[in-house]
Amino acid sequence: MLVDSHCHLPLIDGGSAGMPGILARAAAAGVAHMLCVSVDLETFAGVAAVAAAHPQVSASVGVHPNTENETREPSIDELVTLAEAHACVAIGETGLDYFRSQGDREWQRRRFRTHIRAAKVAGRPLIVHCREAAPDVIAILREEGADTVGGVMHCFVDDWDTASAAMDLGFYISLSGIVTFRNATALQAVARRLPLERVLVETDAPWLAPVPHRGQQNEPAYVRDTAEFMAKLREEDLATFAAATSGNYARLFDPQS
Repeated sequence: MLVDSHCHLPLIDGGSAGMPGILARAAAAGVAHMLCVSVDLETFAGVAAVAAAHPQVSASVGVHPNTENETREPSIDELVTLAEAHACVAIGETGLDYFRSQGDREWQRRRFRTHIRAAKVAGRPLIVHCREAAPDVIAILREEGADTVGGVMHCFVDDWDTASAAMDLGFYISLSGIVTFRNATALQAVARRLPLERVLVETDAPWLAPVPHRGQQNEPAYVRDTAEFMAKLREEDLATFAAATSGNYARLFDPQS
């Protein structure tokens, strides 16, 4: 059994088969569960509706760090209320992205702190986006006491020191299709070193399709390709790797299971 720990189901073009087709293809690939992740409050209702309609889908609530002046700013109270009302398993995605945002990015850091504080009130783990901002991400997680809730560094692309610092705060490291890319040798070296009990896999669908689907629209079924690549990279049996990463997901997002 595999889990896609991060996808955006409402953004995937399911073709003529629609959402049932996406979910059926995932099941056929051995993907038993998916976490549908929120990127803004305006489209959160769609994320929550998908999760409510399909028991194999969970939801999160949060606002992506790259949407200044494009979305309503979240408050701690609103994030907590939405998480509780819609049985969301996580707060996010949140974090910092210095690749796309220029100039004074203090607004990103304020938003990130709001999400961390909401996660602590709601008792939910965090889904953290980090791009070219690792020192600030780790510093803010420490300053805000994010180790009390933990979470996941989603679509991880940073170095071993960043992974180690995040794991010291109780965070898991999630690998996307990027790890399968030919030029991802530095990331592959980090992936080999990660303790199995701290690894998750994801698609980030509809983006970042793994080899051999690179350049195509991504979907949860393709998390199997990433898992197969990771197992081979780490010289582990696929069944063992799949069971471990699914167990990691359950411990982080569904500790009562």
